[in-house]
Amino acid sequence: MSASQRKIIHIDMDAFYASVEQRDFPEHRGKPLAVGGSPTGRGVVATASYEARKFGVRSAMSSRKAIQLCPHIIFVYPRFDVYKAVSKKIREIFSRYTDLIEPLSLDEAYLDVTEDKLNIGSAMEIATLIKNAIRTELNLTASAGVSVNKFVAKIASDLNKPDGLTFIGPSKIESFMSSLPVEKFHGVGKVTADKMKGMGIFTGADLKKLSEEELVRRFGKTGHFYYKIVRGLDDRLVQTHRETKSLGAEDTFTYDLITTEEMHKELDRIGEIVFNRLQKNQLQGRTVTLKVKFSDFTQITRNQSFNEAVTDIDSIIDTAKNLLGKVEMSGKPVRLLGISLSNFHEPEVRSRRPRDPEQLELFN
Repeated sequence: MSASQRKIIHIDMDAFYASVEQRDFPEHRGKPLAVGGSPTGRGVVATASYEARKFGVRSAMSSRKAIQLCPHIIFVYPRFDVYKAVSKKIREIFSRYTDLIEPLSLDEAYLDVTEDKLNIGSAMEIATLIKNAIRTELNLTASAGVSVNKFVAKIASDLNKPDGLTFIGPSKIESFMSSLPVEKFHGVGKVTADKMKGMGIFTGADLKKLSEEELVRRFGKTGHFYYKIVRGLDDRLVQTHRETKSLGAEDTFTYDLITTEEMHKELDRIGEIVFNRLQKNQLQGRTVTLKVKFSDFTQITRNQSFNEAVTDIDSIIDTAKNLLGKVEMSGKPVRLLGISLSNFHEPEVRSRRPRDPEQLELFN
């Protein structure tokens, strides 16, 4: 079946963790709330309620920053056992209509309803039924995007949050992508967006003027990706199983690295390779891991986990650089650097080696 005939729905729960907390604890309803670590430690916001977002509080923001922006914000520690149980019920609602379900996280999934179980035929009607079931049965809201491929459906689901439902049909895709600001494209982070704007590229229409060869010349192999997404081209299938636990790249250098500038340059290169491999394998991870091997062959790893998937090249590289900045070098040259992503399904509360005092933690 051609891509133009597929019916893809992207479902994204609205402020999932925070909404579950507000649902279960009436005293929190209508109030700014953050699920995450304590602002007295090194805590990080996992999810903020929409009341808190009005003050600028966002996921992955330090809890200290959040309380500066919103002094009366309520912090609650995450209850992942509850979120997993709710996520299972959401998945059961999905399965009433299709078995082609690709979970991206506890609160987000792609559904292929090209041939739905109930022979409804309309992806918009199915998305409406799913949203209504989530509201009436679970007392939560979800946003949905409907289109002919995963990439466009995902963008559509984010357009009218919360409780949104957006359809972008085949005849509208190219015009829609042309009008989209470059920073709204998945895979384009702040650094790349700023670089594009410096070149006079502000929208999809501007990006579309460049040939594939020119995009590759300016942005490396990622240019192939940009060439496709600006045209709304995405032939990836909805995958019901994912066996890969982690994916990354590393390099042993011909000479040891001494300066931070040298290391950052290599992380830029390695990060691009990792991003391209993630795109090729249709994976999105929440945990970024940095590997460092010194000239004396001692080796360390540091990681950082986020509630939401790290979807753009800049975030991967910036996180790796931030992790590098927290490594105690002790003047030792570096002979190997590596970046990998993991945690493709569920968020991690703590790092994999919580007893290591230098290992970063999401919640503290």
